[in-house]
Amino acid sequence: MSRYERWNALLDLVGANGHLSVVEAARTLSVSEATIRRDLDQLADQRMLTRTRGGAVSSNQMAYDLPLLYKTARNAPEKQLIGRAAAALITPDSTVALNGGTTTTEVARALVNRGEFRDGPSATTVTVVTNALSIASELAIRPQIKLVVTGGVARPESYELIGPLATYVLEDLTFDWAILGVDGLEAVAGATAHHEGEASINRLMTQRAQRVAIVADGSKLGKRAFVRVCDTDQIDVVVTNVTADTPAAAALADKGIRIVTA
Repeated sequence: MSRYERWNALLDLVGANGHLSVVEAARTLSVSEATIRRDLDQLADQRMLTRTRGGAVSSNQMAYDLPLLYKTARNAPEKQLIGRAAAALITPDSTVALNGGTTTTEVARALVNRGEFRDGPSATTVTVVTNALSIASELAIRPQIKLVVTGGVARPESYELIGPLATYVLEDLTFDWAILGVDGLEAVAGATAHHEGEASINRLMTQRAQRVAIVADGSKLGKRAFVRVCDTDQIDVVVTNVTADTPAAAALADKGIRIVTA
């Protein structure tokens, strides 16, 4: 288990229980207590949790705000499969809105690896509009991708641009697809996000799109976060790594949403 995977696991444990002891964490993750102490100290330095004698407790900035850099190891193979399946929805000459996140980054990577979107005289193009600096940095060097980046204020945890400048740009655009990563997705609450600024931009993307796809691994299904992005009646497709008869996915399918299993 890598350091970042341990950090993810530790923040999940602290977030679930509100507190965590060094002894318990070492036993759960099968590493030494010295390693756990070092990890907790480093997470505390970044204000991801609060250190206590013999352990840690949750702080106001928990796993939800773990910087994107550290999230990349979480469910990576599943997200790559989801990214490829979502990219397969896109036809040449489409306009696609992508928000930030590890799964949507995999969508962007899969798009540029599709044969018809590769470099060459016979390549066709796709237009990608994003508020994610991480996605923009990967697509900027791809001549077959027309890249549009919103303005806005960068949020360090997710590398997403938010605020009035991003809103101003998106209000004048229309999309064939909005492909969005979310923090929670369930039949009652719809698609949700932890941060209100990101949710506002994501909501606008759905409103400006002809079709909406949510990309989410199984850990997001049946969960809800703080702020609503959109209701289920605005979602056309959910691309996930679980089967359509999984309870949370089945509940979404009952709402008329197409479930694509990667």
